[in-house]
Amino acid sequence: MKRGKLEFTSHTANLALMRNFVRKFLSRHPFSEKQRTLMVLGVDEACTNVIRYAYDLRDDQPIALSVEALSTCVRMRLRDYGESTPADQMRGRAHNQVKPGGLGLHLIRNAFDKVDYILKPRGTELVLTKNLD
Repeated sequence: MKRGKLEFTSHTANLALMRNFVRKFLSRHPFSEKQRTLMVLGVDEACTNVIRYAYDLRDDQPIALSVEALSTCVRMRLRDYGESTPADQMRGRAHNQVKPGGLGLHLIRNAFDKVDYILKPRGTELVLTKNLD
């Protein structure tokens, strides 16, 4: 699959469907199992953040995930239509703080080579890029 798109609602039960979609897409590309797992977890974390923050835990809101394989990378675009948070205000907690939560952004940035937040008039598009080695 060179390109694909999955549209689903913000119900957490749909996250398993999304993870399977991403896994299947990544299985066709020369990443290690660890890299694939980190990318799946990164997209899962991004979707969870959309549900939690952009949609305030509403479970009936639209989310679209598109994936594409380019000659030098794979790119995933996660689109929501909820409350936007400017990228400079998105901060994970310090690594040395021992408490639950706050490490999702670190995980996303570790899993992908480039992470871009594009604020739209309604919602946000998160663009995740992983280079092919």
